[in-house]
Amino acid sequence: MTLADWIGSCGVFLILLANFLNVTSRLDSKHLLFILLNLIGATLAGLASYLIYYLPFMILEGVWALVSTYALYNYFTATAGKDF
Repeated sequence: MTLADWIGSCGVFLILLANFLNVTSRLDSKHLLFILLNLIGATLAGLASYLIYYLPFMILEGVWALVSTYALYNYFTATAGKDF
């Protein structure tokens, strides 16, 4: 496997893990860990797509990372002033 394969595999694994934990009711979609797994996973998968220059997945993972970043922003603005 190439470096891009390893990076992409790790990214996809993190996204799938987040969604598996959510579907099995072990992790809520508003939980910080869920958001971070998606954000890091999408970033890694997007990087791998860039390395192999596969435009459709660069767009998909870029949008996924942006949505996750927005969720992360909402998470921290909703918890601002609350004790962690």
